[in-house]
Amino acid sequence: MSELLYEEEVFKLVGFCMEIHREFGKDHDEVIYKDALVVELQRAKISFDCELKYEVNYKGVILPHHYRADFVILNRILFEAKAVEMLTEAHVKQVLNYLAAAKLELGLLVNFGSDLLEWKRVVLSRKSKPEKLPKDFRL
Repeated sequence: MSELLYEEEVFKLVGFCMEIHREFGKDHDEVIYKDALVVELQRAKISFDCELKYEVNYKGVILPHHYRADFVILNRILFEAKAVEMLTEAHVKQVLNYLAAAKLELGLLVNFGSDLLEWKRVVLSRKSKPEKLPKDFRL
């Protein structure tokens, strides 16, 4: 059985999120949950950065728009908070894009907006290569 990437760190972060959700419930704006997470991280003396900006490169040109991750915790876990009715595949794809831009492997996607705290580990595998298209493939 393989070990989960940053298992202990994620366990601690999810614990903070459960505490925040238990305290606030589901009816606040996303920014309130993020502010509460800052308090939890500071109290635990865990290093983090907020609202990190990641450039997007297209064929050698840096595009004018960029990605902005809610948090990067311990310089290795991208944390994206939501306060929506339910997480969707679009939220997971957003985290995957952020991970690629940040050159990180693990994202934690947390939804505070449902009755029960909802969270997903999102892993961007650097080990597997994309499947090559057949030589006769044309658009």
